[in-house]
Formats: sequence, C-alpha cells, structure tokens
Amino acid sequence: MARHIALLRGINVGGNQMIAMADLRALFGKLGLGDAQSLLQSGNIVFESEGRTAAQLESLLESEVAKRLGATTTFYVRTAREWKSLVVDNPFPEAAKKDPSHLVVLFLKKPPTPAAVQALKAAIVGREEVQAAGRQAYVIYPDGIGRSRLTPGIIDTKLGQRGTGRNWNTVLKLAALAST
Repeated sequence: MARHIALLRGINVGGNQMIAMADLRALFGKLGLGDAQSLLQSGNIVFESEGRTAAQLESLLESEVAKRLGATTTFYVRTAREWKSLVVDNPFPEAAKKDPSHLVVLFLKKPPTPAAVQALKAAIVGREEVQAAGRQAYVIYPDGIGRSRLTPGIIDTKLGQRGTGRNWNTVLKLAALAST
C-alpha cells in the first residue's frame, strides 16, 4: 500500500465547514483507505491506498465527504514520495530554518503556468517572495501572514486556480507522519 497525504481546503476555519477528524478518519476506513491518521483540525490526513491516482482519490474524497459528512470541500492529494520531494526541493531553505511559520506551501491541482507565476509575483506589494515548483507554490511572508496584502484571493486569481496552504512546520510534521 502506498502512503498518501490529503489536505482539505477551508474546513474547521472560523466555525465554517466543521468536520470532526474522527469522522473523517472513519470515512477513510469505510472507503477502504487504510491507516488514516489526522494532524491538527484543519484537514490533514495521512493514509494508505493502492491502485488509485491522486486525481481519482481527490474526486472520490470530495464526493464522499459531501455525501456522507455534508461538507463541500476540495482535496489535494500527494504521495509520500511527492511530499518528500517537495520538502527537499524547497526553494527557500533559509526561511525554512529561520522562520518556518512564515513559509507557506500552497498546494494546487495542477502546475501553474509561468505567466500565472509572473502575474502573482507582479501583484506583490510587500516583501513576500513566491516560487513555484510542480503543483506547489512556496510563499515567504516575512512580515506575517495576517498583515500581508498577498491574500488567498489574490493568489487564487493570479494563479487561475484555488489551492490550500500549510506552513512549513505543518509540512514537516506531515512528512514525519507519512514516513512512519
């Protein structure tokens, strides 16, 4: 069985789209996805599956969570191998060491186009930095995420797709959980 990481977008934030992690883990089991383990309450699940692509898993999980748990959300699935690579390939290793809570990895369904990445970089009015690699974009928020004018809405618009972000601390915790 291959290990995977699934990230949910926009659940358990501000009292909206509330999903208990125990219910989510149980659903994974009912779907034949093994050894489901959650991290935090924001929708991070490490699990095992065989024979399905990330796109197939995303589609299955999105429809089943809507049907069985009543929440409309988007899933972003990566294999443990892909996760390990995105950690190793981090274009901002110094930020990861010095200020990991202000380094965010944005997970996307498909790689952004070079033009979309340039449009996002052009929209930056502060000290933020962005680099894209595969189906991820890495963003440094040196002055803090909450005060930044580089908002999720701007990012989604410029990249032409929605994503979900996790700070570097969470990325590393998920990497450790996926490697066990």
